[in-house]
Amino acid sequence: MSTVVLIYSGGLDTSVCIPLMREEYGFDRIVTVTVDVGQPAADIEQAEERARTLGTEHTTVDARAEFVEQYCWPSVKANGDYQGYPISTSIARPLIALKAVDAARAVGADAYAHGCTGKGNDQFRLEYVMRTLTPEIPIIAPMRQGKLLPGGGREPWTRTEEIDYAAAHGVSIGQSKDKIWSIDENLWGRSIEGGHLEEPNYCPPEEIFQWTRGLADTPDTPEIVVIGFENGVPVSINGESLSPLEIVLRMNVISGRNGVGRVDVMEDRMLGLKVRENYECPAAVALLQAHKALEALVCTQSELKFKAHVDREWGELAYKGLWFDPLKEDLEAFTNQIQPRVTGTVTLRMAKGSSVVIGRASKWALYNEDLASFDSKTFDQADSEGMVKTHGLQSRMYWQICGRG
Repeated sequence: MSTVVLIYSGGLDTSVCIPLMREEYGFDRIVTVTVDVGQPAADIEQAEERARTLGTEHTTVDARAEFVEQYCWPSVKANGDYQGYPISTSIARPLIALKAVDAARAVGADAYAHGCTGKGNDQFRLEYVMRTLTPEIPIIAPMRQGKLLPGGGREPWTRTEEIDYAAAHGVSIGQSKDKIWSIDENLWGRSIEGGHLEEPNYCPPEEIFQWTRGLADTPDTPEIVVIGFENGVPVSINGESLSPLEIVLRMNVISGRNGVGRVDVMEDRMLGLKVRENYECPAAVALLQAHKALEALVCTQSELKFKAHVDREWGELAYKGLWFDPLKEDLEAFTNQIQPRVTGTVTLRMAKGSSVVIGRASKWALYNEDLASFDSKTFDQADSEGMVKTHGLQSRMYWQICGRG
């Protein structure tokens, strides 16, 4: 009996893969794996029900706590961002792939399968992990490989063709030809794409947003939130100690009700395609903002300058799903050296879609009121005169030599 492990979200692409595995690829045993990294409970239940209806051996893995502690928190330490939005979908994919690897080893799988298209990023992220850990197991990607033509050969699937195929095979789906967008959710962010949303100049309808309120529905009174950090990660909200999972869940609610966390970007995908993406990242936006503010208080100027480069490199690797890349480990060695000092509190004021840092405190603060105050005489300002005279010396010499003075 041939066995395939299918990474299963319960959505259109992965649901269509199930009959395809039987009809076109000849697998007798289909093992579907859904990894819960913070999707709505209804989506998890729907995936389980569809898997049963479609006759697979299904398992759901609750990886929410692991996702926050092992993936979101490293992203906080590295101020994880890609082209202006908190990376969220990308950091969940290595964990999902790891759970698929566990399943494949447990059942002695002959192949993996996933529903990624040939245009997206997830094919790289998932397959990197599976090929790194189990290079002997082949990977099937039906959406990328295309539909089988009557006369032989294959051609790419369109979303409309997938919907028609699903209907013909009794696969219940949520998409329609009118509301064709695709949604991916985890605890750290929610991405919405597809259909008219792909058009750079299309105004997203309010109905696509689920985690964040529109400005008209947000409270008129600003909300003050105090985030406590230890060793570079959040540990409390408004003085209440919480687990990592509880912190993310609560901050999603607090930020979301204040309209904080919507991001609309033109994103450069790994294949070079430029695409329009809409994200909701209420907890991530606020917690990353607070983390940066605390780092600015406790780190030296040179550390901050260098870490900005480290963060960009880390974000690029995480976006590409290269979770086991040695450079990522090297970058984290530097980042983790700093984080014990990133301990303290940051106060945010949230109102009408904005989040503003209004306070920060730490025993590691490099701020000294006596030295910085204009009312203090501790710092002898006359000492600056010699430094000022030599400031920009080579630049001034250049102007004199070139006759531009």
